[in-house]
Amino acid sequence: MPLTMDDVDRFEAARGRLEAIAYRMLGSASEAEDAVQETFLRWQGADVGQIEVPEAWLTKVLTNLCLNQLTSARVRRESYVGQWLPEPLLDGDPMLGPADTAEQRESVSYAVLVLMERLSPGERAVYVLREAFGYPHREIAGILDISEAASQQIFHRAKKHIADGKARTEIDQAAARRVVEEFLAAATSGRTEPLVRLLTGDAIAIGDGGGKVPARARAFEGAVAVAKFMRGLFKPAPAKRALVGGSAEIHVGSANGEPAVVAVVDGRVVGIMCLEFTAEGIAAFRSQVNPDKLVRATEVWAGGEHGEPLLRAF
Repeated sequence: MPLTMDDVDRFEAARGRLEAIAYRMLGSASEAEDAVQETFLRWQGADVGQIEVPEAWLTKVLTNLCLNQLTSARVRRESYVGQWLPEPLLDGDPMLGPADTAEQRESVSYAVLVLMERLSPGERAVYVLREAFGYPHREIAGILDISEAASQQIFHRAKKHIADGKARTEIDQAAARRVVEEFLAAATSGRTEPLVRLLTGDAIAIGDGGGKVPARARAFEGAVAVAKFMRGLFKPAPAKRALVGGSAEIHVGSANGEPAVVAVVDGRVVGIMCLEFTAEGIAAFRSQVNPDKLVRATEVWAGGEHGEPLLRAF
């Protein structure tokens, strides 16, 4: 039976929530969009009049599509060139979803998305539905076809995995932005010592180029090694300008709800460096430079006001 306009409107009203769930589940905006589109096709082919609770039905279909995607993604990523990192989303992107509570904001932070890669697909699903969207365990159990007790156990296990891998202490966003500005000033000073002072002793730096842009697949580890890498990264060179297609404007932006370094060439986002902050210093730099994972960021960037860049590099 063809969908009525009311049926289409009901789905479109749920699209934003579905995309936000799928993004947290998959760590990829493009894959999230595909999952939501496939959910719509399932909705289109269903006897919608017999579905008592459309929201629950749509969430169940989407979640199971994401679980299938996560299972196959583990196989695909074995052949991925270099380090796989999630796709960062810039401030203002509706796919970031709800951010009313500390738990919701944390669940979409870049550091937590990276940590969620360590969870099993089932753990990831329970964590996202419970922590980010507040689904009661009774409903999660129905979505995943498990018992309510199992849902509670999986959630506690997933939350412990996330907590065990998180940075020790967080700092407020205004302070974090100041640290980013200090970092950029230190990185372009040509000296290693100012950078080292901003980092934790066990700081790391890693990147995702997807085989299309050179990126450090194996992490630099330790404050000195990371500082030397960052000093070289921001040192101008003709080869770097040729690689990105021009001189890059460097902005302090916001990715996944936290301050980040955004590199832009002629309006195109060519890199997003997500920083993990602690009270002791910057604990991690995770750079996304795979152009396939920056398409949506470029679209969002084009729709915002950003002011003058903090510096021009490369």
